[in-house]
Amino acid sequence: MDVMKTLFLNPPSYDDFDGGAGSRYQATREVWSFWYPTWLAYPAGMVPGARLLDAPPHNYTPEMTVAEAKNYDFVVIHTSTPSLRMDARTAEAIKAANPNCTIAFVGGHPTARPDETLKLSSAIDIAARKEFDFSMLEVAQGLDWSKIGGVSYQKNGVISHNPDRPILSNAELDTLPFVSEVYEKNLDYLRYNSPYCQYPYVSMYTGRGCPARCTFCLWPQVTQGHTYRVRSPENVYEEIATLKSKFPKMKELFFDDDTFTADPMRARKIAELIKPLGITWSTNSRANVDYETLKILKDSGLRLFVVGYESGNSEILKNIKKGVRIDRARRFTRDCHDIGILIHGTFILGLPGETKDTIEESMRFAREMDCETIQVSLASPYPGTELFEYVTKNGYLAVDPFLDESGYQKCTVQYPGLTNDEIYRSVERFYRNFYFRPKYIFKAVRKMASSSEECGRLLKEGMQFLSTMRARRAQSREAQRVQAA
Repeated sequence: MDVMKTLFLNPPSYDDFDGGAGSRYQATREVWSFWYPTWLAYPAGMVPGARLLDAPPHNYTPEMTVAEAKNYDFVVIHTSTPSLRMDARTAEAIKAANPNCTIAFVGGHPTARPDETLKLSSAIDIAARKEFDFSMLEVAQGLDWSKIGGVSYQKNGVISHNPDRPILSNAELDTLPFVSEVYEKNLDYLRYNSPYCQYPYVSMYTGRGCPARCTFCLWPQVTQGHTYRVRSPENVYEEIATLKSKFPKMKELFFDDDTFTADPMRARKIAELIKPLGITWSTNSRANVDYETLKILKDSGLRLFVVGYESGNSEILKNIKKGVRIDRARRFTRDCHDIGILIHGTFILGLPGETKDTIEESMRFAREMDCETIQVSLASPYPGTELFEYVTKNGYLAVDPFLDESGYQKCTVQYPGLTNDEIYRSVERFYRNFYFRPKYIFKAVRKMASSSEECGRLLKEGMQFLSTMRARRAQSREAQRVQAA
């Protein structure tokens, strides 16, 4: 069957902006960070002859991107709430260069607000909702748009919404192409970095969806669902077994499932299968994994968990339906420390119930957990999430859009007795409170002394972090000046 010449595009954006089809929240990072555009890689591997272009890490300017994209019949652009308007301008430039090109937008925002997405620009022909692997394949195959499940589209100024298509089953996930083959063909893996992974790293998914009910989390609520659908351990092993030959300098593999440990027995099975490969790996986990599973994973090459603690306040954890109590998180963290599993702990400021006192409580909790590294984010109420409904219903949405003109995340929420600027400024205070402790500084110095490579990386990331904090302070001062005027 003939197919349209297709480009899957993660478009150019702000300098160092990490907002592509693999990034859970979209913003310019404190340190150099680019996630793999995995959600685009799957359909790129399904459409014969398709290309995947990840513009930001490959330094494609808007002009370079349009010059490339205009040569295609069908361009699929991954977008997000923060980058939507900028991505629409990219679509308009592509359409101006090639008026016959069909352009589809995919991602969380087109799923939550397909009407708004299409009305934003006549250059956007299709808004694909939820999982878009097969819907984009069917567009490329030339099927009548009215018969393609899971898409909204506009023709002659009329917007139509087709019914959702069923989510992919376990068996269907096993039939999808290996994203590592798409990476090898289309991407330079040395241009990707995660601050908590060993460089260079490669990421992949072993499943989709998350059974947790966190009210702030975009993907399970909007695009992937709350059922954890998984590839078979054998299928996962088959892909991993090829990675060293494809990416010879790879030092770490990251399983980017929302919660890889949601099915402990399956996690154990995968770990035991890949153990003979001698691969170092890390993954996302909730803070509730049993000791025996932790030990098996560690013995099979696990180096680090990314753990969403979110807050050190029990009431906030209830408000966001976290489903993991503080005492359970303490026991899990103690077990990881005992076994030798490192933790990158993530925290969010500005969740429902946040006060000045709860911010201090979370800072104390973070020091107590004593993770290897931390990430402190601002609560982002994405359309389609319970958090968005909560803050809009109660009048707590302070500003829009999510980003400033440089791509840095803004604080968009405020609460009685706590302004959005106070929450924003607490991020730097949180980081300093954690990293500028004598205990942590001593640990960092010892790590730097053990490896010249690690020393270089920590110094570089430290300089990037301090530069980002200076930019944040300048942004806060400017916001206060504008508000006063």
